[in-house]
Amino acid sequence: MGVDLSDLIPATPRSLEDFANRAIAIDAFNTLYQFLSIIRQPDGTPLMDSQGRVTSHLSGIVYRTTNLLALGIRPIFVFDGEPPKLKTRTIAVRGETKVRAQRQWEDALLKGDLATARTKAMQTSRLTREMVEQSRRLLELLGVPWVQAPSEGEAQAARIAQKGDAWATASQDYDSFLFGSPVLVRNLALSGKRKLPRKAAYVDVTPEQADLAATLAKLELTREQLVDLAILIGTDFNSGIKGIGPKKALALVRKHGTLETIFQEIGTAIENADAIRDIFLHPNVTDEYRIEWRDPDVEGATRMLVDGHTFSEERVAPALAKVVEARTRAGQKSLDQWF
Repeated sequence: MGVDLSDLIPATPRSLEDFANRAIAIDAFNTLYQFLSIIRQPDGTPLMDSQGRVTSHLSGIVYRTTNLLALGIRPIFVFDGEPPKLKTRTIAVRGETKVRAQRQWEDALLKGDLATARTKAMQTSRLTREMVEQSRRLLELLGVPWVQAPSEGEAQAARIAQKGDAWATASQDYDSFLFGSPVLVRNLALSGKRKLPRKAAYVDVTPEQADLAATLAKLELTREQLVDLAILIGTDFNSGIKGIGPKKALALVRKHGTLETIFQEIGTAIENADAIRDIFLHPNVTDEYRIEWRDPDVEGATRMLVDGHTFSEERVAPALAKVVEARTRAGQKSLDQWF
C-alpha cells in the first residue's frame, strides 16, 4: 500500500500521449497486483485459462503494456526482491486481510450480491512465484526489459530514474518519492473507465504526474523531512502514531524539523525510526542492470498466450502487431530520444 501522501502531493493530470518517447521504470509488483485486482469477471472471479490457472496478470501485460508501446512509451518493469525485515508485520497483515476478504467474497456470492462480491474479490489478489515467472517470460517475448531489484522494487525503480536511465517511475504508491525518484507517474497502466464500488456508475481514471522538486518546494521540506513526515503517518515498515495524519505531520515537521524533536513534544517515539529512515534514504539497490528493448518474438508470445493459456488469437494478434509497429518506429530513432 505504501504511505498515503495524496493530500499533500501536488499532481498534474496528464494523458498517456504526454509520455511518448519517455522511458518509465514501472513498479512491477504494484502493477501486477492492480491487474489481478481489476481484471476480473462481474462476480469477482479472476480471468482463468482452460486449466483454471489465473491469467489476469498476463492479460494486463499483453493488452495494456502493448498500448503503452504503441504510444511510444518505453516501460521498464522492476521486480521486488527480498523485502526488508521491518516489512514482516505489514506482509502478515495483508495476508490476514486477504483471508478475511475471501470469506466475505464467498458469503456475498452465496447471497447473490455480485457488487459486494466483486469488491471483496479484488482484495483477495495473490501474486505467486509462478505468476512472476510468467510475467517476466511474457515481457521478454514482447521485447520489454525487466530489472530484478535486490529488495524493494520502488527503490530500484527510483534509482534507475535517478541515474537517468528512465525519465520517471510509475506506481500507485507515493513511496517512490521517499526513495528519491525525481518524477512519479500514477495510473500509467490503469487509465480508463473504472466502475465505482456498489454503484452502477463509472469514473475516468487518468494518468497524473508529480515532481519531487516541486513537491518539496511546495511543502517547504527536504527529502529527509518528507521521509520523517511519512514515518509519523505510517509506512510499510511502521504503523505511525495514532492521531497524526498527513496535515498534522506536515505541521509538526515544519515546526520541529526532525523526528527526535517531535518525539520530545508529543511524548512518544517510533521504534526503529533510524532504520526506517535508512530504508528510504539508503535503500538496497543495484547499478548492475541492463536495459534493452528488443524485437518481439511474436510466434513465442502467441504460443505462450494462445496455446499455453487459451487466449483468443483474434485478440492477441492485433496486440502483438502494435509491438512490432512500435519497435519498427523505435528502430528509426536514436536511443537518446527515449530518455
